[in-house]
Amino acid sequence: MQLTENKLRQVKAIAFDIDGVMTDGGILAMPDGDLLRVFDAKDSFGVRMAKMNGLHTGIITGGSSDSIVKRFSVCGVDPDDIYLHSRIKLDDFNAFCQKHSLKPEEVMFFGDDLPDIPVIKACGIGVAPADAVEEVRQAADYVSEYCGGHGCVRNAVEMVLKAQGRWQLDDQLYKKLF
Repeated sequence: MQLTENKLRQVKAIAFDIDGVMTDGGILAMPDGDLLRVFDAKDSFGVRMAKMNGLHTGIITGGSSDSIVKRFSVCGVDPDDIYLHSRIKLDDFNAFCQKHSLKPEEVMFFGDDLPDIPVIKACGIGVAPADAVEEVRQAADYVSEYCGGHGCVRNAVEMVLKAQGRWQLDDQLYKKLF
């Protein structure tokens, strides 16, 4: 499904899952129990562009590693907007919306697997990576041409900011914030 300019202009926030969206889903389990993930720099820069251009950003993930908080804090995501170990993601999505006085239809949410479907159905624009499970791709409003961890988030954030006339880098603000 193609997204209309009008729908993209309504987005005031983005929220996303981590594993399978910001990563390709691969996880390296370390002997100490920590889990290592690889993030795409372009996806992370898309999150920074969202923050610099006034969009609220949040993470709703079943993952529970402190490395997620550290990685996305440097991208401008407020640690209070990072919901780790989320088992009922819709509850955390509603908390995120309430905290920022957002209507669910003003939020773009990215998910790739079954626990993400309730949020994908509740938000304004549900986005799935190209390699999301079939049920998620069917529920999503937009299926990116990019796989998880390979540009999916950047692709959709860029679409939103371009539709809103805000896809431009302010070097001074970038230096100040990041």
